[in-house]
Amino acid sequence: MTAPSTAPAPPSPAKKGGRWIEEWDPENEAFWNDGGEKVARRNLLFSVLSEHIGFSVWTMWSVLVLFMGPEYGLTPADKFLLTSMVTLVGAVVRVPYTFAVALFGGRNWTIISAGLLLIPTVAAFAVMKPGTSFSTFLLVGLVAGIGGGNFASSMTNINAFFPLRKKGWALGLNAGGGNIGVPVLQLIALAVIGASGGPRVLLGIYIPLIVLAATLAALFMDNLATLKNDTGAAIDSAKDAHTWIMSFLYVGTFGSFIGYSFAFGQVLTNQFGRTPLQAAYLTFIGPLLGSLIRPVGGWLADKYGGARITLYNYVGMAAATAVLVFASMQKSLPLFVAVFVVLFVLSGLGNGSTYKMIPGIFHTKAVARGLQGEEAAAYGRRLSGASMGLIGAVGALGGVGINLAFRQSFLSYGSGTGAFVAFLAFYAVCFAVTWAVYLRRPAGSVTASSSASEAKPQLSYAEV
Repeated sequence: MTAPSTAPAPPSPAKKGGRWIEEWDPENEAFWNDGGEKVARRNLLFSVLSEHIGFSVWTMWSVLVLFMGPEYGLTPADKFLLTSMVTLVGAVVRVPYTFAVALFGGRNWTIISAGLLLIPTVAAFAVMKPGTSFSTFLLVGLVAGIGGGNFASSMTNINAFFPLRKKGWALGLNAGGGNIGVPVLQLIALAVIGASGGPRVLLGIYIPLIVLAATLAALFMDNLATLKNDTGAAIDSAKDAHTWIMSFLYVGTFGSFIGYSFAFGQVLTNQFGRTPLQAAYLTFIGPLLGSLIRPVGGWLADKYGGARITLYNYVGMAAATAVLVFASMQKSLPLFVAVFVVLFVLSGLGNGSTYKMIPGIFHTKAVARGLQGEEAAAYGRRLSGASMGLIGAVGALGGVGINLAFRQSFLSYGSGTGAFVAFLAFYAVCFAVTWAVYLRRPAGSVTASSSASEAKPQLSYAEV
């Protein structure tokens, strides 16, 4: 592909204060190769770091509840309710965080959002002791939910930096690096518990890390002046059926990942009688592998099509959940842990493949409208960027549903078996939706009622 001679100059910060880039054209190969890729990768690196810390703060309470023994006076139902509400706030704040990037600039908002993480961390440090009321724990936990918003702003920012052909890899790496904040937190908690330390030690470790993430963002990240909030795009994406379909599918993948990350330790302690230390030895494995595999899901989607990878992934998730039902009924801890880890891996793989589908879907719609080249790419970026925050928010609500399902299952049956049966049915529905919407119609088919002169190819998403 020959680049036009009028390709923009390599990106550079503007001189009007702050690190602002005035021109950004990643779809232009000359621009990309002449400095654009280097800038995009640098912003990706420090975006991952900030999002990583955000995930750790968001999921902090999944570990803190393991420290909270009988002296805290909380029942298993109280703990599941607490983690459900933390997950809920993390899901809701993703919507405003999506628009904050264009309003403040990607670099500037990363600094702000990282700094805000100090509030729930310091607050938890202050109240984490026996005798504190459940309502106080709940209030502080709700504030910790802001850590979940960092994902949405980070993904919106990185989506703008990379060309369509690189989005699967870049978004997968960005999200996977953030997701890995969950197992890293759990590993640090394991070390703290093993050293007979308390929850305040864990919280104290993260306070300077938050400051470091904000400082590095200030020193090395950039703002894109070309990234603007588009109210029309937000409205158009909210009206588009595919935004809600992808939200539903993302509930099945990311909702599973974050929900299981919050609940796994509690299931082990309540259903299998593991101590906090014994649970901590196991809980980090699944989130770690699920986070590491997410970029692979994006890469596979780039190569084979996100819809195909997502479809097969739901088959695997349903099969793994069926085995979990059996292991739960048989009270087989080794089988239960092994298959739960497999389910984490599949959820991570599906996270990568579903998120790659989003820009591909809107680019396909642009081509169907007769747009080509940069026009089609701009249309796809406009709607996919606007939809990502909403899809990420709805997807995270799946974590709320998982924790509430476990809470009800333990209240009704004394185990998580009932919840797993419900999850199995949900994955079957996700499989059916993926096939029916994105893979059922072959490319190039025509409607039966169309005449030869007016027949038009039906829109096919098989390659997204």
